[in-house]
Amino acid sequence: MPIYEFYCPQNNTVYQFLARTLAYRDKVPACPDNPEFQLQKQISRFAIIGKAKEETENDPFAGLDDSQMEALMNSMEGELGALDDENPDPRQLGSLMRKMTDLMGDKTPPELREMVKRLESGEDPEKLEAEFGDIGEGGEGDALFSQVKKMIKGARQPIRNPKLYEMSEWVS
Repeated sequence: MPIYEFYCPQNNTVYQFLARTLAYRDKVPACPDNPEFQLQKQISRFAIIGKAKEETENDPFAGLDDSQMEALMNSMEGELGALDDENPDPRQLGSLMRKMTDLMGDKTPPELREMVKRLESGEDPEKLEAEFGDIGEGGEGDALFSQVKKMIKGARQPIRNPKLYEMSEWVS
């Protein structure tokens, strides 16, 4: 009997559902906290075996030791949670990007270093984005910005609802 996990982006919560039959494997249950919310099926961390080969061509963090990346993420966790998603403080954003570019080392484009320096001094991120919009287009700079945006949006870890729900009760 499998246990499926579903994530609710509206309330940032992960729910677990017990399916007594495989007939539910393609079903998506209603959100236990609000049936109007749409759940998304996700793969449990313990179910992933080995390391998948990923494309590293545009990944500025390719080749980094897992422990280095984990240490970076741990040190930035509090800062990410404190960022305002809609209107981040340029100095905070600059500080986060400084940590990432320091970790990237020689892979950091000079334009990106300049942008980080100007963010740290408090310049408007939108003005800088307009000025440096094509920075590293398709390269390390572009990939770094994508990573930063993902991290800001996903800064808050989801809440794990401890209850195990019966799948048959939540599927229509």
